[in-house]
Amino acid sequence: MKGIHLIVVGKLKDKNLESLEADYLKRIKNPSLIIHEVKSCEERLDEEAFEVIKKIDSIGKGRIILLAEKGKQFDSPEFSKWIFSHLEVNQNLFLVIGGASGHGQAIQERADECISLGKLTYPHKLARLLLVEQIYRGVTIRDGHPYHK
Repeated sequence: MKGIHLIVVGKLKDKNLESLEADYLKRIKNPSLIIHEVKSCEERLDEEAFEVIKKIDSIGKGRIILLAEKGKQFDSPEFSKWIFSHLEVNQNLFLVIGGASGHGQAIQERADECISLGKLTYPHKLARLLLVEQIYRGVTIRDGHPYHK
């Protein structure tokens, strides 16, 4: 199934963050957004991220996108266009948020692109919530919903 797969380090353990994330996730219907939680060790992140990608994308039509501080930055309307232009030509988008030590070498070498949430540094669990919100915002921009205004 075509969609967005968010590969993240660790589980959300804060009930407030869980509640906010769950609210956005239930609002996002098309495209599907699935969150895959993996271990926090750098080498393990690479292995587990590749395992998730292989299970979903055995024919290699998806794009691997890393969230990194030096990645491309967007405003919300640009991000919306970027997401949906990729989904038009790619089966899946795999957005990977690394842990405290960033991304391992193997996933960096395999990534198709890097994007950034901005110049500020965020804890990865907060970055996860911000990215989910921005995906929801992107959907509302595409659909002409007033949420973005």
